[in-house]
Amino acid sequence: MSLPNIIKHPLFHLLRAGFRLTPMPAATRDRLRQRFLERHADFVPQGPRGQSPDSRHQAHRPLRHSAGRALGYAPYRAGTLPDALPATLIAFYLPQFHAIPENDVWWGTGFTEWNSVTRALPQFEGHLQPRLPGALGFYDLRQPEVMRRQMQLAREYGIGAFCSYFYWFAGKTLLEDPLRQWLQDPTLDLPLCLCWANENWSRRWDGRADDILIGQQHSVEDDLAFIAHVSRYLTDPRYLRVEGKPMLLVYRPGLLPDPMGTAQRWREWCHANGIGEIHLAYVQSFDRVDPRSIGFDAAVEFPPNNTTLKAITGQLTLINPGFHGDVHDWRELATAAMSTPDPAYLLYPGVNPGWDNEPRRSGRGRVYAHASPRGYRDWLRHAIHTARRRAPASPMVFINAWNEWAEGAVLEPDARLGHAWLEATRQALSEAAAPSRAPDPRPCAVIHAWYVDVLDEIVGALRATGIDWRVVITTAYEREQEVRERVARLGLDAEIEASENRGRDILPFLIVCDRLLDEGAEVVLKLHTKRTTHRQDGDRWRQELIEKLLSPERAARIASAFRSDPGLGIVAAEGHVQPLGPYWGANEANVRYLCTALGLGAPSPETDDFVAGSMFWARLASLRPLLDAHLGLGEFEDETGQVDGTMAHAVERVIALTVQRCGGRLAEAGPLCGLARDARAPGTYPYARRSG
Repeated sequence: MSLPNIIKHPLFHLLRAGFRLTPMPAATRDRLRQRFLERHADFVPQGPRGQSPDSRHQAHRPLRHSAGRALGYAPYRAGTLPDALPATLIAFYLPQFHAIPENDVWWGTGFTEWNSVTRALPQFEGHLQPRLPGALGFYDLRQPEVMRRQMQLAREYGIGAFCSYFYWFAGKTLLEDPLRQWLQDPTLDLPLCLCWANENWSRRWDGRADDILIGQQHSVEDDLAFIAHVSRYLTDPRYLRVEGKPMLLVYRPGLLPDPMGTAQRWREWCHANGIGEIHLAYVQSFDRVDPRSIGFDAAVEFPPNNTTLKAITGQLTLINPGFHGDVHDWRELATAAMSTPDPAYLLYPGVNPGWDNEPRRSGRGRVYAHASPRGYRDWLRHAIHTARRRAPASPMVFINAWNEWAEGAVLEPDARLGHAWLEATRQALSEAAAPSRAPDPRPCAVIHAWYVDVLDEIVGALRATGIDWRVVITTAYEREQEVRERVARLGLDAEIEASENRGRDILPFLIVCDRLLDEGAEVVLKLHTKRTTHRQDGDRWRQELIEKLLSPERAARIASAFRSDPGLGIVAAEGHVQPLGPYWGANEANVRYLCTALGLGAPSPETDDFVAGSMFWARLASLRPLLDAHLGLGEFEDETGQVDGTMAHAVERVIALTVQRCGGRLAEAGPLCGLARDARAPGTYPYARRSG
């Protein structure tokens, strides 16, 4: 009989506290925990549930397919790697992408991992499912050309080896065909190592003891049969070696009856059969023991497994009211990993580009929200330095994973972000190998030009400051030629970027900022040829904003303030910082959605402010939560002359929130420059109508 959650919670936490206080060896603790979870998984209480949709949330945005391109999409790009890589990056590799007779029986004819991937559905607002492949498509690993393309791509972006799961069940192997192809084809030249996935296969996809499809039968004889079978891989010259020793991994050594004995038998067999020493490691997916205590040489971190983070499910608005999964913040996972001290044994660091196993556990998945290529890059760079400290002779970092599509852990190109995860991998290697380049000292003026004739006014104001500006002009395709001609007449050195007329000035600004941040720019001034034609005072609004942000007596002081005060995040024209609540109008639902999607927490209409008019100075690093949210380009509505209620209007209202929630300070230009504050009475902003 299942206990209600209200009883499970205190009882479970009481038992867990007692278990943690009980003195016992780590291996015993791991084994008892695994045995309990296998037999009593239903005893673990459910985490917080998401919020049911209400009238405020239900219709604020259409439900769109998540596979459309997003902010931060990266096409394939030929690039260079450091001459000497600072570490070997090893990506876990899943060979499940081809049909086998056993899966035909268990799951239906032709079943592969793609069946799970494509059936996934979003469970809450902002849930990016299904996640679909990009450049490599829905591949079949029975075709050698597929692995060839994977390996070529991996090499180009800095992956040094694949660690392929190996499925052995008492003499029977599953999904071995891709590995046999590698063995038989010397042109498949990326190194491999094997990780014996020594769990039972069950219908729950978690290796637990219920509803087993095919089970393990560990024994002395099985140990010897296993090492004899994999020896043909270990002896291949392409096989991954650590200081000359073939590397062999075990996924869950705690499931072996005698891991010390198994390790000893394998070592003796390899010595007796001409292989010599081997380098044994285990994956810290469930176990966390000192590898030396079980006869192994090293352990491998395997995030997000073996981590305990607070669930954020309760902050989310559900699409499926029956969703019973758990959602966590991936950024907390990365932060916790980077603060973990070195253990007393050899532990190879591991990183993770995201996790969402909803495809395998429909309606009950474990999701890590807010993963981003830029955040993964930072984590990987840190892990490379950690690897060099822990094992200077052979630094290695493991990545979970290359192609775990049904678990949302993927480096391969996808439809939404393209090659962004691979690009981040290459950047991390380059940054770890050489000192960071000096940032561009120039402030960057990003101007959106729709009313092209207004460029004369803005360019004149920029020149009057005497500042050496980097100028980027965004415009719509239909205005591009006119902009180029106007810029040429003005004699302006500017980068011009044209795009679809979508998202007004906001989406082009975000796209440019995403690039500028990676290029080392630090401060931007956002301007646009604002006319607000539905108001009679539209020109006056623009002119007031430009005067307060860009007049010669102010601009140099503001630029200097950003250089001297690293806590300064955004500078707005005085009198144009307004309370959110009275002015969010038709944007409330979109603003709430964005705050959740960005991981900012709920907005406060009473105390939070926004910068009206969408012109301001900003420190690019303070905009990272907005850029790293990778909003879908399709989330910005088609242009129909809307005056309010679009995604662009909502982003305008969360920019200051984004800066402040990540520690940046909001300042008004006048007081920052030693001038008086705006004399308008509170609540009398002339350029917008109050809500209600």
